[in-house]
Amino acid sequence: MNVLHKKRILIVSNRLPVTIRYREEVPEVTPSSGGLVSGLLSLHDEYETLWIGWPGFVSKNDRQAISEILTGPYNFHPVFMSEQVSDRYYEGFSNRTLWPIFHSLPSNAKYSSVEWEAYKKANELFSRKVLEFYRSGDTIWIHDYHLLLVSRYLREHLPDAAMGFFLHIPFPQYDIFRLMPQHREILESMLNLDLIGFHTHDYAQAFLGCVRRTLGIDNHLGQIMDGKRALQVDVFPMGIDFAKYSTAVNNPSLQKEIEKIRQMNTGKTVFNVSRLDYTKGIPQSLRAIRLFFRRYPQWRERIIFVLVVVPSRERVERYAALKREIDECVGNINSEFGTLNWTPISYIYRSLTFGELIGLYDIADVALITPLRDGMNLIAKEYLAVKQDNTGVLILSEMAGSAKELVESIQVNPNSEEEICEGLYHALTMPPEEQQRRNRSMRERLKTHNIERWIHRFLTRLREIRKISEELGVRHLDAASRANMVTQFGIAQNRLILIDYDGTLVPFADEPDRAVPDEELLITLNQLTAIPQTTLVIVSGRDRGTLGTWFKETNAILVAEHGGWVKRSPSEDWEPTIIPPSDAWKKEIRPLLNLYVDRIPLSFIEEKDFSLVWHYRKAESESASYAAHELIDMLSNLTTNLRTHVLPGNKCVEIRSTGISKGAFYQRFFHSASFSFLFAAGDDWTDEDLFAALPKEAFSVKVGTQISKARYNVNVYSDIRSLLNEFTEAVHARNR
Repeated sequence: MNVLHKKRILIVSNRLPVTIRYREEVPEVTPSSGGLVSGLLSLHDEYETLWIGWPGFVSKNDRQAISEILTGPYNFHPVFMSEQVSDRYYEGFSNRTLWPIFHSLPSNAKYSSVEWEAYKKANELFSRKVLEFYRSGDTIWIHDYHLLLVSRYLREHLPDAAMGFFLHIPFPQYDIFRLMPQHREILESMLNLDLIGFHTHDYAQAFLGCVRRTLGIDNHLGQIMDGKRALQVDVFPMGIDFAKYSTAVNNPSLQKEIEKIRQMNTGKTVFNVSRLDYTKGIPQSLRAIRLFFRRYPQWRERIIFVLVVVPSRERVERYAALKREIDECVGNINSEFGTLNWTPISYIYRSLTFGELIGLYDIADVALITPLRDGMNLIAKEYLAVKQDNTGVLILSEMAGSAKELVESIQVNPNSEEEICEGLYHALTMPPEEQQRRNRSMRERLKTHNIERWIHRFLTRLREIRKISEELGVRHLDAASRANMVTQFGIAQNRLILIDYDGTLVPFADEPDRAVPDEELLITLNQLTAIPQTTLVIVSGRDRGTLGTWFKETNAILVAEHGGWVKRSPSEDWEPTIIPPSDAWKKEIRPLLNLYVDRIPLSFIEEKDFSLVWHYRKAESESASYAAHELIDMLSNLTTNLRTHVLPGNKCVEIRSTGISKGAFYQRFFHSASFSFLFAAGDDWTDEDLFAALPKEAFSVKVGTQISKARYNVNVYSDIRSLLNEFTEAVHARNR
């Protein structure tokens, strides 16, 4: 494909995938070769990719030369910043505040307003670089916790840009996240994105919970509607380059290193490869190994534990202290159990080459991967990919994101020396047939869900959510469509208006009885009903007593309980629209609803002729929302044979007799009638049946920006009221 016709993706990450070294004061650039890097670079076949990131500290004198080296062959575009800003942004707020908070280890977090300001400054620098290269139609893909504010800066300048974000580390629960003074600002920034991806369902739900409790914004299946734009929160477990790892042992260029590792193997080998970090659980795993040798002395001199610790941030005191603790643990274990011919722990404090890593994976009988908290952990996946004969045992922390996928592994609590110890014994005594059975399933899964599929799924989902946003934009009732609607009303021979009440004509109230129609609304409705050949129908979920009292002076047809009762005029009585079914089901449902009233303070039950409603508008939003989802699940099973429907409403859950809906009411009373103008408006999904039943030429309007079967969306109830006034004015203007 010609580059001129390729779509472009701007990849934005903290670090560019390069290493810069100086040889005799001349900078040399070496590209990185990690799984994510190779996967993203594979996009070249379909997209033109530009990578924007920090190259590490570069002096002002070298920046021009570095830029030219990176831009030319690689299409990498560096973000330069001063050493002070980079230190406070990266070592500071990113890793002293965000890293421990996001890993649910708040006791390790430091809070500094100076570092927060540097973080904001750095994010602004990244945003400026994106704006420098952005073209209309580009896709922007932002990566990880270092860049949580970039979307806010970009959205100010690029309101229509497609922006996705993936978080490579965990996301904490609300009670931990809110400890950060800047938690609200971070969430508000992230809501400027189109798609937010997490490794696991737990992380996604934690984020949505924080949005709900902090900002009061709910979601539907992970989708948050914001004006004309939809934001999707979804789960994308990151894969590896399976082909690269599964064939690496046969790579001729690696044979020398692999063979050297193989020759060192004289017995059973257990390994752990981790970066130096307090989230990796290294001291905990060492203490478990000490317990193992004490509890199972028969395994002494029969196994060797290879501990590879990759250096990281040693200048930071917390990490320096961790390094000392690891050194002491290794020394103590080797002193207590070692002999002249055997050293229990082979401790390597450096990075391994790719060949050494493959060799270690190849010979290892057991992988001991026990982080205290980890976004995914790809080491576990790489180990399994290398094991072509399906042997070997993976012991995996249940706190690692990969544990959700690698369910056949031996999963342990990383804080329990007992569990790790017994897991190790189980692994060393597991028969080969059992190893192969477990690993065969996991390897097949990893082969299918590889890094390429991860990238493809993310970008496909981003396109899908952008399409939804574009459809919302098209459906929004703009000035031209509004003017046409008003004109059609004015010239129509006869008109039918079907309109909801709560949320459509008036705002929601904490207590339903307080949502009384104001004088201005009553005047608007009376003016409409005074227009010849105009039928106004108020179709509400309210009970008939309330509607009859509130609209006794209005010459409108009143429909209560979503179509269960109809009052054709002020002088006529209410009549049921269907033969009233037995309400014996209420006796079975009411005790369950009473339990939820007791459990959720300020919630209450409303009883109508055809339904029971549990309201939770005044209750604490987080607990009430979770309770509502739980209640709906329980009721869906309970009501299967009760001839009822369970209907999630706006801050309520309604259980209603079957055969009653707004759409069914329209079909029974107006479907066969002929109207030259038909208008319907509503705000929640109880109105969707009505929208679906209307003819295509009808004007239907959804209040709010949720996905709807209505032709148009407006933002708030006042938009409907002003539209009704314009209808009246159009007729009066025509008659003048």
